[in-house]
Amino acid sequence: MRIITISRQFGSGGRELGKRLADRLGWDYYDKEIIDTLAAEHGLDPEDVKRALANHGWHNVQLTYRNSFSHLLYDPGHSAQLLRRERDVLRDIAVLGNDCIIIGRDADLILEDYHPFRIFVCADLQARLARCMGHEANRPQEERLTEKQILRNIRRIDQNRANTREILTGKASGDGSAFELTVNTTGWDIKKLTEALGDFAEKWFEEQ
Repeated sequence: MRIITISRQFGSGGRELGKRLADRLGWDYYDKEIIDTLAAEHGLDPEDVKRALANHGWHNVQLTYRNSFSHLLYDPGHSAQLLRRERDVLRDIAVLGNDCIIIGRDADLILEDYHPFRIFVCADLQARLARCMGHEANRPQEERLTEKQILRNIRRIDQNRANTREILTGKASGDGSAFELTVNTTGWDIKKLTEALGDFAEKWFEEQ
């Protein structure tokens, strides 16, 4: 089987890039489906699961616990239980043996034994802000976030993801050695970028 994992900065277009790439390659695609599975199993609202996993419980974890999930196994908190089950769901996906693309969820670390093609998607802050503002324009007026709120979300989510990477790998989030390819989407049409990335991914797997 072939697995592509996509880690990304918030607002960089990594989710759209992953979905388009899965469609181009004809592979299975996993993103919110993982959240929905966990929510159904625990009788929870998917948004509650999303928020719980976003925190990862890392705010209570010292960085000396790097490279292991074992310290969470005895944590009675629901976030730790969900995190452990999320890991199991990802491994179940790998066991299926279908070529697939997985967005986020630290799948590149959890499934490292499967030697996935690991991609990191980033973009300039202004490009990310513009993308997020575009999404907000599709929401009802009374539910739209302001530019200031969006910027706060970008910084908060990026920091949470960076903390997670450092805890699990012992490396800074900007260390490119953790990925086979880093893609800066700034100024790119995602559709055109998908074609180039699809060709690159196919050649990478041919060489393995």
